[in-house]
Order: sequence, then C-alpha cells, then structure tokens
Amino acid sequence: MALTVHLLGAPSVERSDGVTYQVRSRKSWALLACLILSERPPARERLAGLLYPDADDPMRALRWGLTEIRRCLGVAVDGDPVVLRLPPEAVVDVDVLTHGSWSAAATLPGLGADLLEGVAVRGAPVFESWLLSERRRVAAASEAMLHEAALGRLAGGDLTGARDLAVRAAAMSPLDENHQALLIRLYRLAGDDAAAEKQHRAVTELFATELGVRPGIAVDEALRESRQDRDPAADVASIEAVMEAGAAAVAAGAVDTGVRSLRTAVRLADRARPEPVRLRVVARLRLAEALIHSLRGMDEEGLAALYEAERLAADDRAAAAQARAEIGYVDFLRARYDRAERWLTGALAVADGSPAIAARVTTYLGAVHSDRANYPEARDLLERAAATAQGPRTEAYALSMLGRVHLLTGDLDAAATHLDQSIRVAERDHWLAFLPWPQAMRGDVHLAAGDVATAAAVLEQAFARACRLGDPCWEGMSARSLALVADARGEQDRAFELLADARTRSTRLADPYVWLEAHILDAQCDLGLRHGHPDTARWVDTLRRLSSRTGMREMAVRALRHSAALGNPADGEAASLLSRRSG
Repeated sequence: MALTVHLLGAPSVERSDGVTYQVRSRKSWALLACLILSERPPARERLAGLLYPDADDPMRALRWGLTEIRRCLGVAVDGDPVVLRLPPEAVVDVDVLTHGSWSAAATLPGLGADLLEGVAVRGAPVFESWLLSERRRVAAASEAMLHEAALGRLAGGDLTGARDLAVRAAAMSPLDENHQALLIRLYRLAGDDAAAEKQHRAVTELFATELGVRPGIAVDEALRESRQDRDPAADVASIEAVMEAGAAAVAAGAVDTGVRSLRTAVRLADRARPEPVRLRVVARLRLAEALIHSLRGMDEEGLAALYEAERLAADDRAAAAQARAEIGYVDFLRARYDRAERWLTGALAVADGSPAIAARVTTYLGAVHSDRANYPEARDLLERAAATAQGPRTEAYALSMLGRVHLLTGDLDAAATHLDQSIRVAERDHWLAFLPWPQAMRGDVHLAAGDVATAAAVLEQAFARACRLGDPCWEGMSARSLALVADARGEQDRAFELLADARTRSTRLADPYVWLEAHILDAQCDLGLRHGHPDTARWVDTLRRLSSRTGMREMAVRALRHSAALGNPADGEAASLLSRRSG
C-alpha cells in the first residue's frame, strides 16, 4: 500500500511500511496541511509566524513540528523554503478530490467531511483565517465531486449509486438548484415518482421560505423526466432528419421547439437497432449544445447528456473531445476550476485530429486561467486560440477573453485592440447575441482611460442589447460597468442601485457565470469602503465566502484586504500569505 495522507475528516496517515506513528500535535497537522496545500514551498519564517506567533522561539517550534512530520510520514522535509518530498506513488486525499477521476474520489473515506476536522489552532489568527478559506474551498470541491460522480454513475446506468451520491450533494447545499434537479430526475428515471414529487414539493417550499422565490426551470423540467419511450421506432435517416430539424429550430431562435426535437432524437437513437452508437453520441452532443448555449437555466440536463456522450464515444476521439470540452466549459462557468482544467486537458489529449475543437478547448482553458488570475498562462493560451481558431465565433470569444486579461492587468491599449477585433469579428458573422460581452469591456476600457462620456454611450448600447437578448451574464456585466460610470459622475446612490441590479440580473438563473458575481461583489465592496455604505461588511463577507469556495485567488485576496480595511488586521496578513502563495 502506498503512503496515504488523509486530510479530509479527522487527519491520519497510512504508511506503506506499516509504521503507525501518528502526529500528536494539532499544530503539526496544521503544518502538514500548509505544506501539502501550498502551491509553492513556503519560507520557514512565514510558517513560524503563521503557526507559532506566541512561542518563545517560533523557529525552534517550527523545527519540532517538521521533525514530527518527518517521523510520521517517513519522508524528507527540509530546506528553506521548506520542501515536503512525498514519493511519486503517495496518495493525498485532497489531491484526489481536486485532480483525480470522479470514480477514485467517490471512494474517499473523507469525501464531504471538513478539512482537518476537529483541528483548531489557538493563538494563530492568520492561520485560522487561511484555514477557514481552505475549508470552504475543499467543501465546495467535495460537493462538486459528489455531483460529478452522480452524473458519471448515471451515464453508466447505475441509478442507485447515482441517487445516493446526489442525495449527499443536495444535503451539502440544499439551495443549489442543480443538485436538486439531478436528484429529482434520478427519482423519475428510477420510476420512483412519489419520491420525485415529494422532493419537488420540499424544494419548492425551501426556496419559498429561504429565498422568497420558486426554483428555476431545471427543477420543474426534472419532474417531467420520463423513463418511458413512447416514440415509434425509426431508421437512421429519420433520426438524422429529426436532429437537423431540431438544430435548425434552435438556430432560428425557436429554442424550446428545437430542444423537444433533439430530446426525441436522443430517444429514437437509443431505440434504433442495430444500435447506431455514432448517432447516439451526436444526438446527445447536439442536445447538450442547445441546452447549455441556447436555453438558459438548463445546463444540468445538458451535462447529463454530455457524460453519456463521453462514455459512448470510446472510439471516437473527436466526439470525446467535444463532450469533454463542453463539460469543462460548464465547470468553468460554475467556477469548478480544478475539474474544468482536468476535463479540458483531457479534451485536448484526444482533439489532435480536430483543429476546430482544439482551438475551442484552448479558449476555454485560457478563460479558466484568467478567472483564477493566472494571467501569463491565460494570455498565452488565448493568443494561441485566437491564432488557430477555425471559425469566427471561437476567434471572437478568444479575442474577448484576451482583451479581458489585458483590461484586468491594466494594459488598456492592448485591451482596446483585442476587444475591437472581437467586436469586428462578431459583427462580420452577425453574431449579435455575443456583442454585449466585448462591448461592455470596451466601455470599461474607456472608463479606465478617463473618457466617461464615451464609456457611458458604449455601455448603454451594450446593456440595451443584453436586455433585448435576455442574457443574465451580459446584462450583469454591462450594468456593473454602468454603475462605475455613475460613480465617476458623482452619482453614488445610483451606482449602488445599479450594482445591486447587476448582481440580481447575473444570478437570476440556476447557471450563472460565478466569476461575474464575484466581479460585481468586488465593485460593491470597493465603492462601499470608499463611500461608507452600511452594507459593506455584508458584501465583503459574501465575496470572501464565494471566492474561497471557488478558488478565485485574486478575488479571495481582495476580499481579505477589504476585510482588513474594515478593521480586521489578521485578514490583511492572511491576504499577504495567500497572494504570495498564488503569485
């Protein structure tokens, strides 16, 4: 058995040589977690100040802790910065959770438990702040993995195993519509209609009590899921005709009609004999594309179709790449960045024969790195994607995200150049549904350059277009920027109203772009601090919770700095620690 380190739940170590020595000090467990979870080896002085600030000799206390870890693991722990030298075959449960397969993660004994459960370190406020953020991140990763594993089991036909995992995911976050929709759908597919209806009623009551709203479309659609096939048998040509009609309807804007046709195509393909595997895959890919990119609020059903397509496409590298790419894209929107990166990297591995898919996947990977503030990596990936794009829409999207990287890093000239290019490419392709996104950021560039009047004109057009389209993301992005215009004009009350509206718009469906919510919250915090708004502390706490759960390090650092500005000095030190870890 390989060396195994359990940090989920009560921490423990299993050694391959059978030695059972366990760490006895809570601070030593905390030290081990810091060494494992740090992206770069931490300096001794930093570790001593983090964990042993009240010790008579912090460096000596650190040496004692490192000695205990060395004895427990039987590996080298040395240097400055401190390097933990785990053998290549060692297993760390947190690493399996974030970077492993769903099948491996689903068997982890601590899946769903707290990081370092029961470990509290007194007299180390900076560490406690860091640990709180890490616990939230790991809890969110566990929740996401339970959901992913449920979809994987569903794709493999294991309805009981899928249901059990979905129940655990829903218990961790009862107000997550996607968890609830999946659970209700699984009850229906298993033929347990009474349980499905009971769950739907309970979810509806919960949302009314806690949020004052009804659940979204995904929850209601899940209740209508049926395992009954009432469609007549059809040949391949007829199934292809149904798919083409569905795709044409979606392209023409009749999304509901098109989705119904594509669902029918999936059912017909499943019933056809001899089994047309390629047709089953294509039908699912087209349905998923419509659900994710056209019918807002239905990503969950689209994900289920993608998992099934990926499983069926064992010998079709291009189809597997397409399925993995779209799974990664949904995880990107949901800020499940570790999982998104894993799926997208897997898509690239089998996309070698499809330049168009490879360029799209590279764009998605660049967007993931941008959300995580890994700007050099994001820039390189997005430049490559824009240069190799096989179609105008991939090019326009890659250019827009490249412009965003330059905007966020303060290179306004480069941002303007790439955003203008994105707008021109989208206009040439008549992709009017996309234009508000680069336009909103182009308005941000004008505002950052001090041209308030031009920024206002561009942003008002972007907002009007977004509202006509009914796209929550585009509406939220442009409304946020209009709030900053109002602030620049001295209209502070109007600015706060617009920011509140931007956040409401961007999160009104079950599948929001999570980074955008954090982006809007950050603006609320910044303006709140500058103008003394009474809700600033609440906004800061919300941003901190959101950013720590998702791994948006830059946003987490900003939330901690906002908190420090409100009079919490330990959070300022924690921000410094986190920025060094991710810098």
